[in-house]
Amino acid sequence: MSPVSSPASAAPSILHGRLAPRRGSARAASWWGKAWVRAVEESAYGEAELATARSLARAGRVGGISIGAGEVVAAVEDASGMWSVSVAVPVLDPAAQDGFVESVAAEAGRIAALLAGELPHALVEHAEEAGVELLPFGGELSGSCSCDAWMDPCAHALGVLYQVGWLVDADPFVLLHLRGLPRDALLARLHDLDTAAGSAPVAMTGLDADRDLSTAYDAASRAARLLELLERGEDPPDHLF
Repeated sequence: MSPVSSPASAAPSILHGRLAPRRGSARAASWWGKAWVRAVEESAYGEAELATARSLARAGRVGGISIGAGEVVAAVEDASGMWSVSVAVPVLDPAAQDGFVESVAAEAGRIAALLAGELPHALVEHAEEAGVELLPFGGELSGSCSCDAWMDPCAHALGVLYQVGWLVDADPFVLLHLRGLPRDALLARLHDLDTAAGSAPVAMTGLDADRDLSTAYDAASRAARLLELLERGEDPPDHLF
């Protein structure tokens, strides 16, 4: 596997505004969002904590969520007070990051799909074949909270993670950011990889067409997401503006 240059410095965290209450299920809709929720539910001590967490998430009791490489930070309010929550999500190691970047570059159209808010199943399968597990499992999610609950993660942390699932559902770059590959860094590394490849006649040459279209795809996908969220009465996250 050829090396891919790493970003010079870690990307800053992104603060997503408070999400509006939701009726019905707290679960996600996309296949990757559902995979995230499965990991969240696997990490829970029991159903009672999950039921409380779903109630907190649906009721909009979670404040703005800060997403950084390997960390989620938010505040949660319940009948007993306001609690500070931090959840750790392992970042991909350098070799795994290289493998994922090369998986994106291996087929034309994958960048455009990500920019349009989709996470192709074939991309994740390709990455897994290269030894890269993009989607976390329950044992990888650990939280800390200012409440006095003994379980990890507690219901407050689980409530935050349910809402993170909504963010991941709307934009897979949220998941990539958590795993250590935020949007700008991923695009920069793809550019570096394409430049290093030169004129080699491989699938990565499709990156040129993807980059030519990326601005249009990005604008269209952001507009579509904004309309969808506004129609559902939810506050759009800052990165869509």
